[in-house]
Amino acid sequence: MSNDLIISNMQTNLPVSKPEYKTMLSNIQAKMPAVTRDTSNFHKSHSQFMQVTLDITAITPIRSIKHTLAEIDKTRAALQEAYISSRKKEVELKKKEAELVECVDLLDREMIEIEILELHGQLEGTQNAVNGALRKMNFCVNQHKQLLESIGRTEITEEDYEREESRYHIMTCMKQALSAARSRNGMIDEGNLIYLFDLGINAAQAQAEMFAYLSLENDMISKNQAPTHEMTMKWLSACADKWADDPSNFAAMRGFSVLDESSLTNKLIEEK
Repeated sequence: MSNDLIISNMQTNLPVSKPEYKTMLSNIQAKMPAVTRDTSNFHKSHSQFMQVTLDITAITPIRSIKHTLAEIDKTRAALQEAYISSRKKEVELKKKEAELVECVDLLDREMIEIEILELHGQLEGTQNAVNGALRKMNFCVNQHKQLLESIGRTEITEEDYEREESRYHIMTCMKQALSAARSRNGMIDEGNLIYLFDLGINAAQAQAEMFAYLSLENDMISKNQAPTHEMTMKWLSACADKWADDPSNFAAMRGFSVLDESSLTNKLIEEK
């Protein structure tokens, strides 16, 4: 059952004292197939563009893979829930159709017909959501494969993820610090100064790096040259290279180890 049939039912049951509404419904019914066709392009929360630019904002490849896998898992769970809900409604619909065959009371029959109409509408809505989720999931699994290829890997392990964490947090911290510094005369904000401290990175050293990078950009602009985003990413990567050992050194100073290989899933599987 489609939206067209529901609109047709509405047109039949509207009071005759409102002819202007019947005209509106006739117009809607005539144009609804095109609307339904074009609406089928959507039924998902975000575009592919938003998925890779605004939803998954991790700055390192393995973190990007982790977030992509999380989106896949969330979408898979939603699809499973939608499938179960749809199956339940299909069974309810069969029961209602069986009740309608046996029912003799006119008012009871009319009520069952309305309930059947409602179930058809709910099933159509569920199917639209499933279609959108399937497109999103297909996009995400393709992105997962592409991300692995971009780093020359066929899979990642828990150890890969743990070892990249230092770079991820340093680059994320300095990315945020740079964004704040642009509106604070080059000064890193308090929140990211705390972040730097927790990573074991001297804030004065980070501030010096910030001034140097912003000075480089300003010098380029004064020469009518355009700083690029790629240049910023290279600077962030250089910061991660420079301070890569600082977080683990700070953790060791406090009595911790940032990586316990005996507690990694992949390691345990290999040993078993």
